[in-house]
Amino acid sequence: MNKVYPSAAVALNGIVKDGQLMAVGGFGLCGIPEALIAALRDSGVKDLTVISNNAGVDGFGLGQLLETRQIKKMISSYVGENKEFERQYLAGELELEFTPQGTLAEKLRAGGAGIPAFFTRTGVGTIVAEGKETREFEGHVYVMERALNPEVSLVKAYKADKSGNLVFRRTARNFNPAAAMAGRLTIVEVEHLVEVGDIDPDDVHLAGIYVHRIVVNANPEKRIEKRTTRPAN
Repeated sequence: MNKVYPSAAVALNGIVKDGQLMAVGGFGLCGIPEALIAALRDSGVKDLTVISNNAGVDGFGLGQLLETRQIKKMISSYVGENKEFERQYLAGELELEFTPQGTLAEKLRAGGAGIPAFFTRTGVGTIVAEGKETREFEGHVYVMERALNPEVSLVKAYKADKSGNLVFRRTARNFNPAAAMAGRLTIVEVEHLVEVGDIDPDDVHLAGIYVHRIVVNANPEKRIEKRTTRPAN
């Protein structure tokens, strides 16, 4: 089975459609599937519900899909640094399911592991718990959170072999493995593609069984924010 596709647009063809639940890996601008997001924008699909730690920034990452009004709802843990997100949300044009970061990670991990729901103390007594089942365990109240099973996951990895075994690079690992595992169909964007067997089994971060399509983007922009300080005197 050939998992390698010639471009992001071709990899999305016949897969993405209006109204889908979709997960997108990344943390801030670190480890985002830049080419796949751009191809998703160009596909014109709309009314998407997107699971992602955040919504990019204005004009980059998922911020591009907000500008084109292709996202109907975000399931996120952080929504700062995006003025268009703020404007649409406050105007009632964008739905938001605000989720604590650890809970969001566990909802994706549970989805990939086949666990339908779990209990956590995070969010008890806040708006996060409104409308959700709660139970008491050993004197503490817990809220039940349901797993997430996106129809499509778009993720970024540093390296893949042609079977889809993945290697992530440093903090770009973030939400990408969990998003990949949770997706019913996962498309990965990588910087390097190698032959099967070229990656030491001990170096594989995620097995190829979770990956359905692979796209090479050898020179991503990687518009990552960096802290700068005044040079020492």
